[in-house]
Amino acid sequence: MADQKRLFLLDAYALIFRGYYALIKNPRINSKGMDTSAIMGFMNSLFDVIKREKPDHLAVCFDKGGSSERTELFPEYKANRDETPDAIRIAIPYIQDILKAMHIPSVVLEGWEADDIIGTLAKQAEKEDYKVFMVTPDKDFGQLVSENIFMYRPARMGNGIEIWGIPEIQKRFGVERPEQVIDYLGMMGDASDNIPGLPGVGDKTAKKFIEEFGSMEGLLANTDKLKGKMKEKVEANKELGLLSKKLATICIDCDVSFNAEDYEMSVPDNEKVQEIFEELEFRRLKDQFIKIFSGASEETPTQVTGTETAKKVNTAAGSGQFSLFGGNGASPATIKDSSSRNTIKDIPHAYQSVAPGMAMKLFLQNLMKQTSVCFDTETTGLDPLTAELVGIAFSWEATKGFYVPFPEDKNAAQALIEELRPFFESKEIEKVGQNLKYDIKVLAKYNIAVKGKLFDTMLAHYLINPDMRHNMDVLAETYLNYTPVSITELIGKKGKNQLSMRDVPLEKQTEYAVEDADITFQLAQHFRPELKSANTEKLFQDIEIPLLRVLADMELEGINLDKQFLNSLSSDLNNDIASLEKKIYADAGEEFNIGSPKQLGEILFNKLKLVDKPKKTKTGQYSTAEDVLSYLAKDHEIIQNVLDYRGLSKLKSTYVDALPEQVEPTTGRVHTDYMQTVAATGRLSSNNPNLQNIPIRTERGRQVRKAFIPRNEEHILLAADYSQIELRIIAALSEETTMIEAFKNGEDIHASTASKVFNVPIEEVTREQRSNAKTVNFGIIYGVSAFGLSNQTDLSRSEAKELIDTYYKTYPKLRNYMGEQVDFARDNGYVQTVLGRRRYLKDINGSNAIVRGAAERNAVNAPIQGSAADIIKIAMINIHKKLEQGNYTSKMLLQVHDELVFDIYKPELDELKVLIKDEMENAYKIAVPLDVEVGLGENWLEAH
Repeated sequence: MADQKRLFLLDAYALIFRGYYALIKNPRINSKGMDTSAIMGFMNSLFDVIKREKPDHLAVCFDKGGSSERTELFPEYKANRDETPDAIRIAIPYIQDILKAMHIPSVVLEGWEADDIIGTLAKQAEKEDYKVFMVTPDKDFGQLVSENIFMYRPARMGNGIEIWGIPEIQKRFGVERPEQVIDYLGMMGDASDNIPGLPGVGDKTAKKFIEEFGSMEGLLANTDKLKGKMKEKVEANKELGLLSKKLATICIDCDVSFNAEDYEMSVPDNEKVQEIFEELEFRRLKDQFIKIFSGASEETPTQVTGTETAKKVNTAAGSGQFSLFGGNGASPATIKDSSSRNTIKDIPHAYQSVAPGMAMKLFLQNLMKQTSVCFDTETTGLDPLTAELVGIAFSWEATKGFYVPFPEDKNAAQALIEELRPFFESKEIEKVGQNLKYDIKVLAKYNIAVKGKLFDTMLAHYLINPDMRHNMDVLAETYLNYTPVSITELIGKKGKNQLSMRDVPLEKQTEYAVEDADITFQLAQHFRPELKSANTEKLFQDIEIPLLRVLADMELEGINLDKQFLNSLSSDLNNDIASLEKKIYADAGEEFNIGSPKQLGEILFNKLKLVDKPKKTKTGQYSTAEDVLSYLAKDHEIIQNVLDYRGLSKLKSTYVDALPEQVEPTTGRVHTDYMQTVAATGRLSSNNPNLQNIPIRTERGRQVRKAFIPRNEEHILLAADYSQIELRIIAALSEETTMIEAFKNGEDIHASTASKVFNVPIEEVTREQRSNAKTVNFGIIYGVSAFGLSNQTDLSRSEAKELIDTYYKTYPKLRNYMGEQVDFARDNGYVQTVLGRRRYLKDINGSNAIVRGAAERNAVNAPIQGSAADIIKIAMINIHKKLEQGNYTSKMLLQVHDELVFDIYKPELDELKVLIKDEMENAYKIAVPLDVEVGLGENWLEAH
């Protein structure tokens, strides 16, 4: 018997929304400022299906105008939904254009939902002996499942794809037949579609009713068998139940016809698809498209049942190569990359390697005549502390450059770098580079200091377009329409077989390395005028570039770690975790995997029934997310214990056990990497290890700081921390007189706020009143709501609302300032810090209330957070300069949020204590004094 043909029907909007929200915390923004997350998310799902399943037939189904029939029945149907986010509305025409270019049919029917179109097509195709897969995360489609119709739930959050046939539907919904899913949905209702359901009936009750009565009608005919309030509710809402069932029923006879030829996979318009991907700046998707449609993927299609034979891939006639296309069997050779982007093969270039002797002498003479030169180091690895020089590329003119290869012998390499020392130490020649901090750290190991003016293309682009990625390949493709040679072409992919740069032939090293220097030099010329037009040139020259040198020195210095203390803390944590495990098991009445969200959810909400209507995830399991459990923790000891267990387990694995492994053997110290180009607000982030996320609010978390110690007995750690800098900045920016006066008078700002909002003398403010005022003070910056405030305090929601209202009456200028910031953002598309750092807010005028609300909150807090970040950066630059000028032995080691940590040589302590405090407090003048608290200690915790 011939293999059964397979039809895949994609639920467009479900996949588009899913793709958009999956990237909501890290949206994909291209160089034009367009949010492309929705398009990218959908295309990833589509390509995954095509690559994985190699379908014979495929179509994408769209809603248009909603369901007129359901809206007539129930005008409130889907009325609770927010406006569609702008990014999704913009995405739809692009997606439809891509589908058109790929020759994939889009099926749309005015007045019908995609569910109905898919239902109708699925049932028609089934009659023609097709196996049908409905590609959607939407559980409602369970009602359509049959022997030959399946739900195909795309991969998400690290979980693989799921295929639901009849057994899976039976298990998931507690039904005997898939069509009973309609009764289940009718009884339970559906908040997302605003289907009311039967009041008081949740997942468990609906399953119980279906088991007992078989259907909605069976339940309504036997209400005499129900008891108490449930009987009353069901009898009073019979009509609502029947209406809900009707609303939940997917139509299988709307006006569409399954014509097999129309849905056959066929050869795409290769050029048109790539043209759209170019416009959207989808580099990886374009490469994926070329790979898929040239027959490069050989994954086996999913096997649905034990008897199902995996779909054989059509082979191009006589070619032995397979094709993803239907009857025409197009040869993969006809699919080629038609990209207009240039590569090293397209552009005439003169890249030369420099030989020792006379060639080197002439090169150096020419090099020293230049005013601006891009250089790029090639090394044996990515860690600048251990990497050795393999070569250095130089370029000062587009499409031209030189490569100086380095010998492996350390003495010979040092002798060669000495010949280049005059260039690197020349104050007259500007040095251009991409991520210059890395090169500066590599050269420092050879005792070479990079002097003179710097231009870092990565930092420049961060200020021009902070939300985009800043790596060189992306910048080259976006701004120069050029794809550089990939490092994997030279040394292979990561793994044991990856080569070192030393193994690459000199000719290839030269082409690769000089291309990088050439492209970076060209990007610098492109970014110079852009920095001016964005008014960020001063920020670049005065803050980000000088800071680059400061961070390089801090990272090279590292910090001393007490490994013995961490070993003992690890042992204590094991005991704490074991003790919590025992308590949790005792309260649960059984042992289970506390780290498994599924098992934990079943214990808390199914077995112990801690809440009436527990929140569920989109996959149908109980949500045990941090925010959900935190809300319930004060009422249930087991939940607080689970949260403590999670916190301690994470602390142990992330810091206590991991930090000793991150000590660099050559220095015996821990060296974090500070990244300047990650946070859009301007804050620095720390990586390998991340020292900014060590918990400070828990006793055990604080103890981790004990492990960071001075260099030796002659040193002591000094921690200098800005006190309430964000509150001081918002007071100054809003010109809120009452708050400014409180800071000027040195008052406790939280007690002062409590005194005003609770209308009591400051000396009579209670600890609880001060605590609530403190929560509001900090929460206001982040747009805290009454709901959020009540969760963080013991206040009811109405008390929280009253407190916020009173707060704004007390500080009216503060509220006006917040409104003005939002208005400025609406008019200009960005807000800025005291130093002009911009945060672009593309959704500030969006129609979706949730997305727009997030942009409005950012409009208020970005200038405050960003100004605080700018001020501490100025302080770091000025202190570093003073330490260098004074030739001090003491070093600045860490920057964590509003705090700086120093290794102070004890004879310099008295002098530097004053210097550091003075430089931090006077880094930038605002309307209120900046206050810095200085602490000392034999470890970071003591000093803090």
